[in-house]
This record gives sequence, structure tokens and C-alpha cells, in this order.
Amino acid sequence: MVGNISIRVGALCLVLLSSCRQKPADPVKPPRLDPAVFDGAKALDEAKKIVELGPRDAATTGAEVAAKHLRDRLQAFGIEALFDEFKEVSPKGEAVFRNVIGRLPGRGEGRVILGSHYDTKSGIGGKFQGANDSASSAAALLELARVLARGPTLPVEVMFVFFDGEECMAHYGPSDGLHGSRHLAKKLIDEGRAGDIKAMILLDMIGDRDLTVTIPRNSTPVLIAMVFEAAREDGVREKFSLLPLQIGDDHDPFFNAGIPAIDIIDFQYGSAPGRNDYWHTEEDRIDKISADSLGVIGRVVLRVMNRLITE
Repeated sequence: MVGNISIRVGALCLVLLSSCRQKPADPVKPPRLDPAVFDGAKALDEAKKIVELGPRDAATTGAEVAAKHLRDRLQAFGIEALFDEFKEVSPKGEAVFRNVIGRLPGRGEGRVILGSHYDTKSGIGGKFQGANDSASSAAALLELARVLARGPTLPVEVMFVFFDGEECMAHYGPSDGLHGSRHLAKKLIDEGRAGDIKAMILLDMIGDRDLTVTIPRNSTPVLIAMVFEAAREDGVREKFSLLPLQIGDDHDPFFNAGIPAIDIIDFQYGSAPGRNDYWHTEEDRIDKISADSLGVIGRVVLRVMNRLITE
């Protein structure tokens, strides 16, 4: 009897151990980002600092000064930041361009690129500030960097990319405009890293007091849907629409390469609804942009990030 009892007890232990081994581990729940932590007032202060640097035309000393400022701001948030400096032919001959790239490591594979250009349009004259195009988006990107650096570690790496040379010097073409974005997209493809990109989210001209986001059709449909749903959740859906046109911008080299990409842009920046008469003029001043508009964009992007890290 004792032997039989021992056998039965031993078999029971094996069953219990087997069932314990077969129990699946609880999945790690992705963190949730709080959209409310994005501070539009802080973003506006960053925009003012960028404008105070003066003109930031590509291939000029002003652009180099701006690049150093952006790198230093990222580093102040505790983010590893560097220059990706390269030379390309331009209408002015061979020119030096500098993308500023910050990286926030994740605990898993994949990455999300958050981007903005920082250069200003050349040839405007006067006291051109480029407050909305491009200080507003560069400033929002800095505030997103601050928020994400203080938040939980995400499942994906986040790249904060400030593109140089987005503005054309004469006419957009293979050797004029979109220098920084073309360079980075090609680099990621050549290094075999393009497939790891979950999304490339570009911000451009997003500080207009009368915010009317006009997402161009050359954006990835699933990302368009995410942005619209995020805007609805934030109670600002009426400020977002789909433009029945394509827009050539820094998302294009990624989109054309098959990388999910979207351009969050307000292409109605002017003296009256539907007009764009402040764009590339001396009217593009800091008094034309608002903390509220910057806050809307920041919160929507964080809501989109929550979707991207749970898929």
C-alpha cells in the first residue's frame, strides 16, 4: 500500500508541475501616454527661441546655429542627439546639410520617426521669421521629445528628426529641396532598417491660430484613420480634414519607399479662412501662432503613439 500511495503522489506532483509549466506568461501591457502632459505653452516658448536665432536658410551659418540649438535642447532632455552631416549638389553648388537626430531607445523592435524641418525659405527678405514654417513644428517636436523622455519606456524606439534643406532654393527637384528627408530615407533603406519603421509622422506648419489641418492624399491611409480617430477622441475632429491633393514634403521620400508616412500640415495659413497668403512671406511671424494650436497637435500625436505601441 505504501508503495502505491507513493506512486500516486508522485504522479500527482508531475501533473501539477506540468500544468504550471504550460501556463502562459502574462503579456506585458504597453504603457499609456497621457496626452494632457503635452504643454502648448512650453512649445510656444520653444518656437520663440528658434525664431530669435534668426534666418535658418539651408547651407548657411544660420542653419548651423539652429542645428546646434536643437541638438542642445534634445540633450537637455536627456536624449542622445547628433548631427547627420552630408554634402549634396544644390542650385548653389555642393552644399553642407545637417539633420539633427535624437534617439529614445525602446524595449523592443521597431521604431517611430517623428519629424519636422527646421530650415527657412530663402529669398524672402525683410525680417522673415519662419514662425509657422518651420519654427512651430520644430518646437512641437521638442516638446514631444521632452514629454516622451520623461515618460515610460516604450516598446519601440522613437527617432526625433529635424530635417535640413526641406525648402527649395529655386525649384523642387532631385537636387533642390527635401535634402534631409531624402538622405535619411535612403540611408535607412541602404542599411536594411526601413522595414522596422512602424510610422513616419511629419509635422509642418501646425501653429496657425486658426488651425485647419489639411492632410494630403499622399499619406498612408491607416495613419490618416489613426489621426482622425485621435482628433475625435480629443474633441478636435473638426480641425482635421483630408486635402484632395498631394503635397510634396519631407514625408514623401518615406511614403514613396513604401514606409507608412503621414504629413500633419495646415496648408491654410492666411488672412482669411481657406487662404494661404502668409506662407513664405514676412507675415509668417510669431504672433500668428498659438499655444492652443500647438497643444492640439501634440495631444493628437501622443494619442496616435498610443495606438502604434499597442499594435
